[in-house]
Amino acid sequence: MEKVAITTPFIKLDALLKFSAMTGSGGEAKTVIADGLVGVNGETCLQRGKKIYPGDVVSFCGAELLVEKDENS
Repeated sequence: MEKVAITTPFIKLDALLKFSAMTGSGGEAKTVIADGLVGVNGETCLQRGKKIYPGDVVSFCGAELLVEKDENS
């Protein structure tokens, strides 16, 4: 499982997919979310603006991403 640290209290799902390079663009992120290909904490998520907090796990194309709080900020 890959880890990604955020400096803000939360990040929106589509922004996280782009930020972590799971998708190549925000438009691609919007499409894969709408197509039901993204999971949040084990459940399919269709909300591109869903707030993702530290401790949440996002899955896409067999990869899992654990969101953590950046302790340096």
